[in-house]
Amino acid sequence: MPKPTTKIQIIETAQKERTALEELLAALTPEQMTKPNVIGEWAVKDVLSHLIEWEGMVMKWYTEGVKGNIPAVPSEEYNWGKLPQLNHAIFLKHRDKPLAEVMKTFKASHKKIMKMIEDIPEKDLFTRKVYKWANNNPLAAYFVSATGSHYLWARTTIRKAIKK
Repeated sequence: MPKPTTKIQIIETAQKERTALEELLAALTPEQMTKPNVIGEWAVKDVLSHLIEWEGMVMKWYTEGVKGNIPAVPSEEYNWGKLPQLNHAIFLKHRDKPLAEVMKTFKASHKKIMKMIEDIPEKDLFTRKVYKWANNNPLAAYFVSATGSHYLWARTTIRKAIKK
């Protein structure tokens, strides 16, 4: 996936990948969505909870940064070197949520992050060092990672798992 260089590209890529993911999900039964140990110990719904959580983290980082705060990135408990542990903690936090709740939150979270991207000035997305928490990374990198890139990862991961 080419790296977006404009806000429009971020939005278009996110929408394209999200649509493809939703088409895959629409073909799955509730049993396929909730069967544990399909993707490691995760069910398909756990992959969706993972996406929701990461969208929420990125939105929180941005919201805190706008206020002039420096949020703990990726979290208070975990640094970037501990992503497997963070992702496992996300799984444990959400694994008992019912599918209907996950799906409702999945839709709402996407709408919220897309609205946030639309509202951010393009120069803020692509100018480095606007937000101290992002270090030398452009804000766009975090939003691309939490949307289009993550949706592509989820789709390919789910597709591989259900083919087994």
